[in-house]
Amino acid sequence: MSYDRIRDPRGLKHQIGDMEADYIYTAGLAGEKFLLALRDEGKLHATRCEKCDITYLPPRMYCDQCFGSLDNWIEVPKTGTVQTFTTTYEDMNGEPLDAPITLAFIKIDSTPSLAPQALLIAADGTRPHHLMR
Repeated sequence: MSYDRIRDPRGLKHQIGDMEADYIYTAGLAGEKFLLALRDEGKLHATRCEKCDITYLPPRMYCDQCFGSLDNWIEVPKTGTVQTFTTTYEDMNGEPLDAPITLAFIKIDSTPSLAPQALLIAADGTRPHHLMR
């Protein structure tokens, strides 16, 4: 097998046509439980490792520090601190939106500061400064 650099792109071989790629992406056990509680009950759930004194949001099945199983599910408050935000007026194709969308990174209270959450805030014509502490 040769690892020589290809200097002429006409030397590359290619196949014209479609390549099917069937796959299913799931949120996983912890992610599904989290998303169902958020959708059905309007609650934010996290997992907690008592040994390491760490709360995980989004929840995980195992602790990153001790690799212990995380069976302790807790409800966390729906309050937090806006770390940063941005407002977009265009969609991902550069087309104008009907109304601007503000994307904020929020540190949920009682969760680690290293795991900010991205939440969409409906734009009602006001800036999100009123959410900041």
